[in-house]
Amino acid sequence: MTKVAKVTLFFWVMKICATTLGETAGDLLSMTMSVGYAISSLVLIGCFLLSLVAQLRSRRYHPILYWTVILTTSTAGTTMSDFMDRTLGLGYANGSLILVGCLAVVLVVWRLVEGTLSVDRIETTRAELFYWIAILFSNTLGTALGDFLADSSGLGFLGGALLIGGLIALTALAYWLTRINRVLLFWIAFVLTRPFGATFGDLLTKPLAKGGLNFGTIGSSVILGAILATFVIYTSTMERRLARTESLGES
Repeated sequence: MTKVAKVTLFFWVMKICATTLGETAGDLLSMTMSVGYAISSLVLIGCFLLSLVAQLRSRRYHPILYWTVILTTSTAGTTMSDFMDRTLGLGYANGSLILVGCLAVVLVVWRLVEGTLSVDRIETTRAELFYWIAILFSNTLGTALGDFLADSSGLGFLGGALLIGGLIALTALAYWLTRINRVLLFWIAFVLTRPFGATFGDLLTKPLAKGGLNFGTIGSSVILGAILATFVIYTSTMERRLARTESLGES
């Protein structure tokens, strides 16, 4: 039995909510609470490892646990990227290039070891480890790329979000209208949804003078957390009903 979420429209909506929440929650800890990027990264990496251990020990798919791990990779990725780009002084462009290389290495090794990058059925601990490492790097990359688009490219928060949103739309069209490898399209979409969440998170939190909507990190985190929780509960309920229906049909 696979231990990860099925890739549906709801999956992508929740992924964007989780990555946007990761951006606002990471900034809440590192910036609003003045904890700093280094300490915040350590704290959030610790949260990621704890949730990952629980996920790996689980014998089946648990929606709340799964999306908790997604959320912790996103929050940890936010502060890790900021630490690389700002504290270490690598800059958004260099940080993005380094993370692209790291993600590429993970995917290549995963492909060589497992023979596939498909996420339709993640059944072994080794495949699941590759899956979560790739997600952690993709979410960290997304933060750096989103910050680059919003701050360094001249597009601004709204322009960056619109650009990434357009690329996501093109990827969706490629899925429906072409025969491009579905696994490749999945990982392209997965990477793109993170910078979309990063730029959208900045759009929500930053002040009006900087092109944002001025909801703040606390308000934005609360709103996004509520939306994500609603979708997780809804999809979990629907999946349980479907499972009961199939069980009754078989009996």
